[in-house]
Amino acid sequence: MILAWMIAIPTAGGLLAWLLGRRQAGWPRWVALATLAVDLIPLLILVNRSLAGGVAASGGPWLASFDLPWIPALGIRFFLAADGLSLIMVLMTVFLGIMAVASGWTEIQDRTGFFYFNLLWVLAGISGVFLALDLFLFYFFWEMMLVPMYFIIIIWGHERRVYAAIKFFLFTQISGLLMFVAILGLYFVHGRATGQYTFDYLQLLDTSLSPAAARWLMLGFLAAFAVKLPVVPLHTWLPDAHTEAPTPGSVILAGLLLKTGAYGLLRFVVPLFPTAALDFVAPTAMGLAVVSILYGALLAFAQTDLKRLVAYTSVSHMGFVLLGVFAWNRLALQGVVMQIVCHAVSTGALFMLVGSLQERLHTRDLNRMGGLWSAVPRMSAVTMVFALASLGLPGLGNFIGEFLVLCGTYHTNVTATVLAAVGLVGASVYALWIMQRAFHGPNRLGLKPADLDGRETVAMTAMIIVIVWLGLYPQPVLDTARLPLQHLQQVTTQAPLSTPATATRPASTRGSFLVTSVVQERGRP
Repeated sequence: MILAWMIAIPTAGGLLAWLLGRRQAGWPRWVALATLAVDLIPLLILVNRSLAGGVAASGGPWLASFDLPWIPALGIRFFLAADGLSLIMVLMTVFLGIMAVASGWTEIQDRTGFFYFNLLWVLAGISGVFLALDLFLFYFFWEMMLVPMYFIIIIWGHERRVYAAIKFFLFTQISGLLMFVAILGLYFVHGRATGQYTFDYLQLLDTSLSPAAARWLMLGFLAAFAVKLPVVPLHTWLPDAHTEAPTPGSVILAGLLLKTGAYGLLRFVVPLFPTAALDFVAPTAMGLAVVSILYGALLAFAQTDLKRLVAYTSVSHMGFVLLGVFAWNRLALQGVVMQIVCHAVSTGALFMLVGSLQERLHTRDLNRMGGLWSAVPRMSAVTMVFALASLGLPGLGNFIGEFLVLCGTYHTNVTATVLAAVGLVGASVYALWIMQRAFHGPNRLGLKPADLDGRETVAMTAMIIVIVWLGLYPQPVLDTARLPLQHLQQVTTQAPLSTPATATRPASTRGSFLVTSVVQERGRP
């Protein structure tokens, strides 16, 4: 039941914020903040269970589960489960949700009730994506988080918000429908092979597929997750959506929505279709990862719109996630988890800072900025911290993630590792470019804006503490993710051989979640 509360609390909080917003415009932001604070309670219970080494009654890496019939005639259940990986993701969701509320405190003044309704429902949908283990339920939450984000962009966005919102909706909706077709295909193949029609992830893991069927179904899942990650050349929606979204929307987009794509690759693409993913598509995926890293860094350096620049850095950084997933060894997967968390914090903070600058200067044009260090020293120093995190400075969290990904990838593909490492040079260039153009040199606008206020200082301090802690002591995150990552690797090593669609496997092997060995670091499992 604890997992259902994680979704029910922001859902109910969103409705309350909308209702109260009709009476008093200031109440919804407090309702949203209180809702997310309350949502931390079940999370802290799970954290305590994780630290104590507890697992759900079902065994394996699961800390808790919640399973109720939903549409029994179709084999659809309301099945939620949390392991260490899910716990990290939902913790990140609530933390960045609080930061998003803080970033929109003064920016969002129009229809505040409806705004915080959409914000909390996006967070509820994202939490559902990280917890759902019924594939139909997973798709339900996948679509649930799309609609509120569309409204956030199209109603509270900037000048070209309609274009950006429609583009975001079309890219994610079309790719999501391809995933749904693949889910249905897996459902029918499994049903015909076993006589049991189900969307249960644990049972679908053992579905016997022909090589051709596995490739086509895997590509359906991959399409949705590659668009959301995003992977070049499917990335073009992202700069527009980031640029036109309000600051809280940009924080959620960069920090959380992109991570649903990374989570999907880890949880679904490789475990459900290990042979197709690691033998058929891995070389192409790693090539696209390198292209994303280099191309994103190059385009970031070419931008004069500060918000668009930060958006392109996400394309580059998420390339490391794609690279680590398809390297698929212990070091690389540890790096993927660290990169997911650290990118969420550092890029979310940069978008908050860009929003604060735009609110004060009424521009994001780097050609019009400059000389702001003396005027806003606190904001300048905080921006420098997160710019250094973005370039991968040792001692900050991003370095750990990228270093582990490169170490793991080296055992699989030396060429991709070397080329990806060049992307770190590009990150140094655009990070220093931000600081030079915005905070040093002449003050082109001739303005002396206000520095970070108390609310902004508290939010930025919290994010600095997190990114420094992850850089100096990442072990709690790595320990929390260790058992789930070992399990995911174990699933791929025990994948069923491709057999005719009429073949069945012993019922006792379906959904087995016993981890019996650690996969070697060198090479693919």
